[in-house]
Amino acid sequence: MSETSTIAVGGMTCTGCSDRVRDSLEALDGVLSAEVSHEAGQAVISHSGTGREAMLAAIVGAGYNAEGTNSDFDWGDSGVWRQSANNTKWCLIGCSIGEFGTLAYYSYSGITADLTMYSNLWYFYAILPLINGLATSVMLETGLLMRGQMDFRNALSTALGMSFISMLMMEVAMEVTDLLFTSGELGMNPLAIPFMLVVGFLTPWPYNYWRLKKYGVACH
Repeated sequence: MSETSTIAVGGMTCTGCSDRVRDSLEALDGVLSAEVSHEAGQAVISHSGTGREAMLAAIVGAGYNAEGTNSDFDWGDSGVWRQSANNTKWCLIGCSIGEFGTLAYYSYSGITADLTMYSNLWYFYAILPLINGLATSVMLETGLLMRGQMDFRNALSTALGMSFISMLMMEVAMEVTDLLFTSGELGMNPLAIPFMLVVGFLTPWPYNYWRLKKYGVACH
């Protein structure tokens, strides 16, 4: 005989989140179906022979908070590391489009070639790749959320509400790495690209883990 359980789920912000929780639950032996709502913040599960602890573990393994199960913070949750790595990956892709594109344009056009290092104009052109990287990251996040059936207004609001601290850490780390290769000249050194990507990923990843583990915030 089947029974129905309702579990409060924290950290869901879009349809993609609720779909991941549903898929994780329905992958369990004994779970017949799961209806998950990010608006209501809960999962209603029809199951037979599956314990509540297994269902809680499946939700946490998907990177979300199940009835306070993430309240005790630790750095050893492999599921959260994987989820935060996925979040960081998409952020890196979005940020790289704007930042790499701007730096490549500097090199191609020569517009920054004669700038006095650390002058006001140098700082303006140094900040511009960061701004463009943030913009393209938000645009990419908005598009991904809309693919998850979220309307444009809510998708844009969710993307803007994501962690700018993480994105800024990523942008600054990548540009500083590039400047080390160019000796302070604003432009793109192709040799720096793999190092920029590695540093850009690793710098905010622990912060994204902490934010996801402590507050259950996830979008992908």
